[in-house]
Amino acid sequence: MIDFGSNDVFAYSIFGLILNFVFSIAFGLYLSKNIGVEEMMLSKGEREQPWWLALSLAIPYAKMIITLYRVAILQLYFLDQGKSHKEYWIYLTTNDDN
Repeated sequence: MIDFGSNDVFAYSIFGLILNFVFSIAFGLYLSKNIGVEEMMLSKGEREQPWWLALSLAIPYAKMIITLYRVAILQLYFLDQGKSHKEYWIYLTTNDDN
């Protein structure tokens, strides 16, 4: 059983938040290296992030899992099908309505 009053739970939570930011920053750097920062700014859509993504910061490791899910989409559905990093960026930042 988890003892929420112990220091271990607090330490795991802090470690999870740190990992969230490390994975997100690393993925952002990876995309900017392969696309280019200027090209990313020019091709960025107006898509807003879902409301639940901001809430994921409150749950340790949740944002890290979301980032890893995005990496899997990039690899499996874009790069493996011969599409580019830029096409993934446009998919990620553009509304589905357009």
